[in-house]
Amino acid sequence: MNWYLAVLKKYAVFSGRARRKEFWFFGLFNVIFAVVLAGIGAATAESVPAVGLLYPLYALAVFLPGLAVQIRRLHDTGRSGWWWLVAFIPLIGPILLLVFYVQDSQPGDNQYGPNPKA
Repeated sequence: MNWYLAVLKKYAVFSGRARRKEFWFFGLFNVIFAVVLAGIGAATAESVPAVGLLYPLYALAVFLPGLAVQIRRLHDTGRSGWWWLVAFIPLIGPILLLVFYVQDSQPGDNQYGPNPKA
């Protein structure tokens, strides 16, 4: 939970580096919260879409921190944040980003800052 809160504290910080642990724990808690809020919305909604208002508000609130941690994770592997745009290439783009996200940090300092593992 501390990793999730650490990402929220760096709400729109796109500079620096993010460890794998920070990135993946944020993703895990983000999915858990989204499923719970969507379930609450579906259980309380009376309309056909059954989405409710909680999940869309949550998704909007964590969009920038999620994007920022993805870009910091790319920085940690020595890549520019602009590599995030490869996600728009069907099928190949998300797979390539997944490979980048699971790679280990670049050892030592790089052009984006000091190694967060140190």
